[in-house]
Amino acid sequence: MLHEAAVLQMPKSLNLTIVVCIGFVLVGCAEQSVVHKPIAAVEEANSHLGRRNNVRRTAYTRVEKGGHKNALGMYLSGRHVMSAAADWSRFPLGTRFRIVSTHEEFIIDDYGPALVGTNTIDLYKPTKLEMKRWGVRNVDIDILQWGSEEKSLQVLAPRTKHAQVQKMVASLQKKKPSSAVRVASSSNQSSAKSPTSSKVAKNSSSRTLD
Repeated sequence: MLHEAAVLQMPKSLNLTIVVCIGFVLVGCAEQSVVHKPIAAVEEANSHLGRRNNVRRTAYTRVEKGGHKNALGMYLSGRHVMSAAADWSRFPLGTRFRIVSTHEEFIIDDYGPALVGTNTIDLYKPTKLEMKRWGVRNVDIDILQWGSEEKSLQVLAPRTKHAQVQKMVASLQKKKPSSAVRVASSSNQSSAKSPTSSKVAKNSSSRTLD
């Protein structure tokens, strides 16, 4: 009788083992799909890192149109990691780089109409004298950290009434098509001129076309 009972229990035990194994497989697949997206994003960002040769660099200072604040409404940085402006569809917001010849580090936190459609990066200089001394140079740079296209779109969305901003947004949306709907929604909300958007516009640099 005991032998027969053991034989009858075997299919149940086998079924339980199969169910448990299937459960582990499904959990493993789910974890892989969740992890895959961040890994892909990191790999894409890392692909932009490294040296870029002969990049055109100009300079600007706070006494020019736009004042002493960047596109985020924060004060331009002239120490340690310094501010720089660029076309955000070429060098997105948050891109950090080092000039090989001077070892100075900059971060893209600003943009300008004249830069749209070019690979030129405008370096912030604290004084007009330093700006003139820099002039226009072609230098080698090391990209230390790649910025965020998505954050660039979030900042630019309320400013799409300007043609230059529209060009950057269009270029960024080609790289991040999933963000297109969110940008359109943000743009519509900004057209209502809410108190929050008005405050941001006042605190931001006019150089960046608020």
